[in-house]
Amino acid sequence: MEYSNLKIKDWAAEDRPREKLLKKGLSSLSDAELIALLIGSGTRNESAVELAKKVLKNANNNLNELGKLEIKDLQKNKGIGEAKAITITAALELGRRRKLGNIIDKQKISSSTDVFELFQPLLGDLPYEEFWILLLNRSNKIIDRFKISQGGISGTVIDSRLILKTAIEKLASSIILCHNHPSGNKMPSEADDSITKKLIDGGKLFDISVLDHIIIADTLFFSYADEGKL
Repeated sequence: MEYSNLKIKDWAAEDRPREKLLKKGLSSLSDAELIALLIGSGTRNESAVELAKKVLKNANNNLNELGKLEIKDLQKNKGIGEAKAITITAALELGRRRKLGNIIDKQKISSSTDVFELFQPLLGDLPYEEFWILLLNRSNKIIDRFKISQGGISGTVIDSRLILKTAIEKLASSIILCHNHPSGNKMPSEADDSITKKLIDGGKLFDISVLDHIIIADTLFFSYADEGKL
């Protein structure tokens, strides 16, 4: 059956996203069908699935690229108003937070790769910088994690006093710094070097070690510890 000019309600029941999900499970749905469920309805000339396919196409059919788009970017797709754009953005944010929740499940940090795998799903596709810290006990087990700041494309303001205050209050023995570079360049800047040194020096006063500073750039990362820069 040709579906291009039919509304979803006119499709065969087994091909409608909701019915398909109920009968065959979530894994049977394409990315476009999942997005169609989020936006709920299409336009006069397009079904929700067709509209979702257009949204994906404008993100190079890549969910990571879609995750980098802001609400105003999504609204550039005809048929995607503010409400639908917010719904898509909220769903993607839930996915990031679900990944971040795995940090608590993975209790011990043994390498820079551990940190990268914990934070990449959260930071890898953001269009702006965020700066986080991991607080560890003497066995390198995670006590907690905190977002210290959020900034723009080119940087974010870091308050070293807030980082050390948080570590002291949580009785952390060591910390790991982590932030992202939306530009895709994983190499540290002079500002990155400066804040790392400042925290290393400040931490010594309170017997708190800075074990690493990880910079995430999409699917790549830079580790100060691995590169001998601590």
